[in-house]
Amino acid sequence: MKLLWPEALWLLVLVPMLIGAYVWLLRRKKKAAVRYASLSMVKEAMSAGPRIRRHIPPALFLLALVVLVAAIARPTAVVTLPSQHDTVILAMDVSGSMRATDVAPNRLVAAQNAAKAFVADQPSTTRVGVVTFAGTAAIVQPPTNNREDIIAAIDRFQLQRATAIGSGILISLKAIFPDADFDLRSTNPRHEASRRGAPLDSSRDADKQQPKPVPPGSYTSAAIILLTDGQTTTGPDPIEAARIAADRGVRVFTVGVGTVSGEIIGFEGWSMRVRLDEDALKTIANVTRGEYFYAGTATDLKKIYQGLNSKMPSPRCSRLRPGSCRCSGSTGSCRNRDLTYAPRYARAISGCDASDAGVPSATTRPSSRT
Repeated sequence: MKLLWPEALWLLVLVPMLIGAYVWLLRRKKKAAVRYASLSMVKEAMSAGPRIRRHIPPALFLLALVVLVAAIARPTAVVTLPSQHDTVILAMDVSGSMRATDVAPNRLVAAQNAAKAFVADQPSTTRVGVVTFAGTAAIVQPPTNNREDIIAAIDRFQLQRATAIGSGILISLKAIFPDADFDLRSTNPRHEASRRGAPLDSSRDADKQQPKPVPPGSYTSAAIILLTDGQTTTGPDPIEAARIAADRGVRVFTVGVGTVSGEIIGFEGWSMRVRLDEDALKTIANVTRGEYFYAGTATDLKKIYQGLNSKMPSPRCSRLRPGSCRCSGSTGSCRNRDLTYAPRYARAISGCDASDAGVPSATTRPSSRT
């Protein structure tokens, strides 16, 4: 818990001052002498009950004052709630080599068509974000359920120079975890390895609590699909970026387009040789518990994206009690119309079918009598 206005806590010094003033008033009253005809009458009138009850109103006032000061300090807390939405980030390479025509009509258009078909096949509850990377990376479409905005973002791709696969992974993580901070200027984006040359106010960033690493692939609410046709020429090390994604449990599915041996591409009077770095893409997929796919043609690329639909976060069934089944997850549908929706944190049980929900199977269904 944090306080937005911790300076307001200085008002608590009023509490001991008020207590002292109250005690002083009580002692002052005792000094006032009052004569009675008999002291026995005073003892009967002043029993133990009234003595205690007269201190209750001042005590409640002090308690209310303490609560008021605490409210003025504005305490805040971050509460993590189970998400009922799945997020898929499409990280697309927009380097100049994507204009090659070995994948008809060219690599960029084929990737755009496959990506748009993939978006169209996603359930309405799945949020899709788009990240482009070349020499730098940027979020061209934050995760959203609006399919028109996603398609429009894919159609707006503009080719640039260089390839920074590591930046594409880190910016994709930024789209999933908006509060995360990564050093895109260093070849090693890990926080503890980027202390050299840090700005003067870096001590504030050091005070931030770093997320605790989780098992790779354990974050089932989001995934990254990274498509590229070359190898890293600038930016952070993609393997180190993949390790950061693995520490957060996010899987990265890599798709390679182009030739492994390399190809010379010419454009506007200049030429360059591009080669697909399959080893790096396979390592990225292995580190994050994802998979690597190779697309040699536009048809292969479309089939790969169609196959990725089954690997994205999907509904699972959890057995709550004998004769009942509940669907967990936010995409797809269960196998029986009587299954009900449950939050993601439900325990997944594979093989949940109609029989788990108390529905007779075909072999046990009683035959009808005429």
